[in-house]
Amino acid sequence: MKLPIERTTVTEGGVTMSKENNKDNESFIWLLEREDPGVRYLALRDLLCLPAEDAELAGARRNAHAEGPISQVLQAMNPEGWWVKPGPGYNPKYRSSVWAIILLAQLGGSIKEDARIQQACSYMLDHGLTKYGQFSNSGAPGSTFDCLQGNLCKALLDMGVEDERLDLAFDWMARSETGDGIAPQSEKQSPQRYYAMKCGPAFACGATSGMPCAWGAVKVMSAFGSLPRNNWTPQIQKAVSVGLDFLLKVDPATAAYPSRNNERPNRSWWKFGFPVFYVTDILQLVEAVLQTSAIYDRRLDNAIAFIRSKQDSSGCWNLDYDYTDKTWVNFGARKTANKWVTLRALRVLKLAGVATLDPQQFLP
Repeated sequence: MKLPIERTTVTEGGVTMSKENNKDNESFIWLLEREDPGVRYLALRDLLCLPAEDAELAGARRNAHAEGPISQVLQAMNPEGWWVKPGPGYNPKYRSSVWAIILLAQLGGSIKEDARIQQACSYMLDHGLTKYGQFSNSGAPGSTFDCLQGNLCKALLDMGVEDERLDLAFDWMARSETGDGIAPQSEKQSPQRYYAMKCGPAFACGATSGMPCAWGAVKVMSAFGSLPRNNWTPQIQKAVSVGLDFLLKVDPATAAYPSRNNERPNRSWWKFGFPVFYVTDILQLVEAVLQTSAIYDRRLDNAIAFIRSKQDSSGCWNLDYDYTDKTWVNFGARKTANKWVTLRALRVLKLAGVATLDPQQFLP
């Protein structure tokens, strides 16, 4: 793949780049191509870190909603705010409301930019959230689990939702990991208790025979990482501590977390993909730890090295895991350089302080 490394346009004045740019800068320039407005917007926002009021970023944000994959997802939405069929929206995978909302958030969707996103978020809070704060795949609290809770809390927050019900969902999520105020499964008359799937604190999950689920832990921690620190309650702070202890008790690069029957870790940990639903990977794990840690933890070193090892000679990362023809948008061919995965990787490396991006080269 040939990258446009000699010149790119970031503002009306343009930005001249030399041929000697390093691989991270070269791949960043690739992400800025105007033919892919969704990626371009997120690269300007997350890698160049332009302020929200910046004219170039505002224009890119409008284009991303009007012309990019965000618009494709929204075209499939019912005017009431649901996809495929009304209700909690978990099934069918991966086109119903739960998955559409998660996807919109990862594409950079914003309730301020399109009223349909606000409608979809409100519908999910009305139909997918119980009165005690559990997101549920059936509408009943017994059908909650960590990956669903974390994914939807993060998605709604990232898209700009401000609602007391979302605060309640974050509170349930925190207390369900610390165990504070949550009764055991056996106390069936208790208004807030554990269930067959969300069966105990510290990421315990019925799907993993009651052991901690690392996929669920990553989703929960990712949601906490999106929440501004000044909004962290004591319960959230305690839950974050539980999460960091769990995710860093083994070398994250090995993904050697508890599994049923001592099975080997799922190979998906080492396959970078887009979008990211309940399956997770090393990229999302590292990002979640970085977003919730006070300082960089050297126990991430091997995982960072693994991420860097997957970068190709052009500075890009391949799409290893995908949902082609399973969700509303396709994001490229597997085993080829992919802008969405490259964006994810550069975002993590920048957060870790090891991306060799020079923002000054891109500013007018």
